[in-house]
Amino acid sequence: MNIDFPLILVIVVLGSGAIWLLDSLLLARGRAARRLQLAELFPGYDQAGSKASQAFADACDKEASEPAVVEYARSFFPVLAVVLVLRSFLYEPFQIPSSSMVPTLEVGDYILVNKFSYGLRLPVTRTKIVDVGEPERGDVMVFFPPHQNDTYYIKRVIGIPGDRVAYRNKQLLVNGEPVPQEWLAEFPSGRYTVKMGREALPGTDGHLMQVDNRRGPRNFSVVVQPGHYFMMGDNRDNSSDSRVWGQVPERDIVGKAVAIWMHWEEFLSVPSFGRAGAID
Repeated sequence: MNIDFPLILVIVVLGSGAIWLLDSLLLARGRAARRLQLAELFPGYDQAGSKASQAFADACDKEASEPAVVEYARSFFPVLAVVLVLRSFLYEPFQIPSSSMVPTLEVGDYILVNKFSYGLRLPVTRTKIVDVGEPERGDVMVFFPPHQNDTYYIKRVIGIPGDRVAYRNKQLLVNGEPVPQEWLAEFPSGRYTVKMGREALPGTDGHLMQVDNRRGPRNFSVVVQPGHYFMMGDNRDNSSDSRVWGQVPERDIVGKAVAIWMHWEEFLSVPSFGRAGAID
């Protein structure tokens, strides 16, 4: 079961803020007035350690104290509101759950996703309210795949609107031009033989990718629709991506993956920061 954390966070922030606001408008003044009345009943209440001071404090706790729910709301609302703003409009942490982006990203990598690179969006509804920029070829992007609006995916942008993307014998072509490849290594990986190289999409400095020599190429050719993006994993033969479930509409974009900040493969292992750095 996937937990809709953004929705829960919005509800908690709005709920705690509403409790604090309603108390400030309707109840807090009454408690303040009652404390003034009690102060008149206990002359010398402001003398520390006196019987009047203790009696005044006890009476305030009994008759004019702030309810616990209001105290919690007042304490947590500012912190949760800051978390909501940071997570919704600036940066959101994300854990890599699969090997589809190997060798660029490994299972257990914790990354930061820039939420404003492609425009500011409202939490939960994902409605764009400020247009900042658009995805570019080579970007590593987090998004919701078509027909699966409860699970984040992370892949690389291969084609932008209007591009013709083709794949023939494990050679990627964009607008009819082969994407330059430089093969760097070939090595066994479990049951597979992996060939790793560097690929440079048009207008980019390049990124690492890998293929499995024992698997078929899954050839295709497609034109990217307006307002859509063609996504592929860097682990080309072990990735469920636009070749399987289609192009990603602009409305389902979450943000741009910009950096690895930690690697923590499993709960009992020791977190590592050796892979920390920008994402190519």
